[in-house]
Amino acid sequence: MKTAEELRYLILAIQREGNRLLAAELRPLGLTPSQAEVLRVLRDHGPLTLSALGGLLVCETGNSPSRLVDRLVAQGLIQRDTDPKDRRYLTLSLSAEGRELSRRVVTAENVLHKAIDDLVAGQAVDQTIATLRVLAEAFPAGEALARRRDGED
Repeated sequence: MKTAEELRYLILAIQREGNRLLAAELRPLGLTPSQAEVLRVLRDHGPLTLSALGGLLVCETGNSPSRLVDRLVAQGLIQRDTDPKDRRYLTLSLSAEGRELSRRVVTAENVLHKAIDDLVAGQAVDQTIATLRVLAEAFPAGEALARRRDGED
């Protein structure tokens, strides 16, 4: 197996298992990992326009997240309001129920993050993360993640 091929399949395997574990943690909340990501992005970066939200999502890069948002609006987790800066646009923000659920999403994510931390304990991961960033940032999903990371300053 070529190095690039093995790296690609290792990343895919880790992503699938991570998503499976996160989905199991989110199931009691009635959320999918994609829905949880929307809540988390709005919690950390909102309120946002639909376009700005789409630019920060990894789960929906290249696509409009409108169907995903529509479901969360219908569930009462997100509210759409006229943008106070420009009435031609709508902004998305968490409802009170969405804010509460987003706190529970953070708790669910922390369970997964602790499991990952336990698996890599004692390993030098900084270089691995740097390598993965170089690869990821060559693609739209990686660019979205970089925008989220850079916005945390």
